Amino acid sequence: MTLRIALVGTGNMGSLHARVLSQNDRVRLARVIDPREEAGRTVADRFDTEWTPEIGSLSDVDAVVLASATEVHHPLALEILGQDKPMLVEKPVANSLESSREIVELSRSKDIPLMCGLLERYNPAVMTARALVTEPIHLMARRHGPYAPRIKTGVAWDLLVHDVDLTIQFMGGATPSRVTSGAGYFHPSSVTGAEDTIETVLTFPFGLATVSASRLGQRKVRSLMVSELDRLIEIDLLRRDVTIYRHVSHDAVTPDGLGYRQQTVIEIPELVTAREPLATQLDRFVDLLEGKVDAAAERDSILPSHEVVASVLDQAGSPA
Repeated sequence: MTLRIALVGTGNMGSLHARVLSQNDRVRLARVIDPREEAGRTVADRFDTEWTPEIGSLSDVDAVVLASATEVHHPLALEILGQDKPMLVEKPVANSLESSREIVELSRSKDIPLMCGLLERYNPAVMTARALVTEPIHLMARRHGPYAPRIKTGVAWDLLVHDVDLTIQFMGGATPSRVTSGAGYFHPSSVTGAEDTIETVLTFPFGLATVSASRLGQRKVRSLMVSELDRLIEIDLLRRDVTIYRHVSHDAVTPDGLGYRQQTVIEIPELVTAREPLATQLDRFVDLLEGKVDAAAERDSILPSHEVVASVLDQAGSPA
């Protein structure tokens, strides 16, 4: 059976969702919803579907993808779940931990499938590395890029949440026992209180992670390095590749010790998939709708990263 999906929001991310929904044989993009007529009609016409300015009755669809601005996620998500419709909501679930919890708990109490668009889980390089990593002890994540005026929230909810989620996933779903953080507020165009850079250390019972996010970089960087005792797994999330390093030996190049020489074995594993992350995420959402994915487990995987980000912001404090 082809599932009918409604899309709420036709901005940058919403337009990408519309394309992926229109290309998937298991679903039909039933309509797009956006209060901005020009933006909504443009996307609807491009993908041969209907546009409506408001959600209204959802009796014509089986599920909803919520890709509107984070600031309006909370009321829209409650409206969608209030009509008993399963939902894929873009990250973060809402712009506060309290609101995010309310949405997740409503989904739980009504037993309605809920999924969060933590897209990096479906990056081919991440999926490949997760299949390889067995005993991580140290993780370093860096997510930097140039300033984007359209993003009103700080980097914690916009960027850091991705790598916090990946850290928790690589650490076997464990919750960090300690969170320490510091934030910087530098860009004159940023909304008051919205952090531009943030540095975080997450301590786990069996490992340590350092996570860095910034929108003041001069180039886009999305990197993840996972250390085990006997190897380093380096992940480039932009190029979507994985490199494994195994140290063999190191010594001085010359007898006087003025140089350095290292021997390292380098492995390049084949990716488990080359599929676009957004398409892989949609496949999982459809599997969730069809009962092929444990809805409770999927729901339970949402809030841990949100809880850590909220703690990070508490630790970082406010701008002076």
